[in-house]
Amino acid sequence: MGADALFVYGTLQFPEVLTALIGRVPEREAVGAEGWRVAALPGRPYPGIVPGDTIVRGYLITGLDAEEWRLLDAFEGPGYELVRIELTDGRCGWAYVWPSEVGDGDWSAEEFEAHELAVYAEQCLEWRRGFEAT
Repeated sequence: MGADALFVYGTLQFPEVLTALIGRVPEREAVGAEGWRVAALPGRPYPGIVPGDTIVRGYLITGLDAEEWRLLDAFEGPGYELVRIELTDGRCGWAYVWPSEVGDGDWSAEEFEAHELAVYAEQCLEWRRGFEAT
């Protein structure tokens, strides 16, 4: 894959969040990454992937342009490291990896979708408006 392939596993896997942040849902394909886990980050609605003994399920997003990468990098901020990881189908993709220690709890996409997605997507849209205004 080229430099535009991004593996998303947390809030960025939801079309509502992508639309709020970059204005569209790019082409994406379901895929996994072995040797990682999706960790809950205390006090935060979003997760981070950290080394682990599971397969993380997510999507490989392709076709991001330079402005979309700029928006996503700014949104993810300095808390994450953009790391190239191997996927279960042999391809590689970039992923926002959490570099710090975390607890044992795993993040649940189902719980996020049921309880936090709508508000989170609105907050993402507000963030984008503020970011673009600066």
